Amino acid sequence: MRHGFAGRRFARSASHRKAMFANLAVSLIEHEQIVTTLPKAKDLRPIVEKLITLGKRGDLHARRQVIAQIGNEKVVKRLFDTIAPRYATRNGGYLRIMKAGFRHGDNAPLAVIEFVDRDTSAKGAGDRARVEAETAETAEAA
Repeated sequence: MRHGFAGRRFARSASHRKAMFANLAVSLIEHEQIVTTLPKAKDLRPIVEKLITLGKRGDLHARRQVIAQIGNEKVVKRLFDTIAPRYATRNGGYLRIMKAGFRHGDNAPLAVIEFVDRDTSAKGAGDRARVEAETAETAEAA
């Protein structure tokens, strides 16, 4: 019997799970929409919603708590400056999970997890900015 064993393990150690969810949270905050497996999306939702609640609080201690959990100060700045104020009047329910079929290779159930009132231009914006910066550096070097 599995009494008292709440939560999924995902065949990973505790530190690997913590790192995986930190990386998923960073990607979700950066792009405002990601595609992952359904169980990961279901376990990621409460983590990110607690981060947004800390962002709504907005004080230094909350900022340090978020940095300790996800470890990316650029994304924390985005969370506190743009995402948290967007949900200032909303009491929870910041994320939406939609089923997205099954993965071709292993038939794993996929899901799209996104912010409820998301900025549609944010998807891939970080990747575009990174590519533009790299092309500018190579143009300067040449």
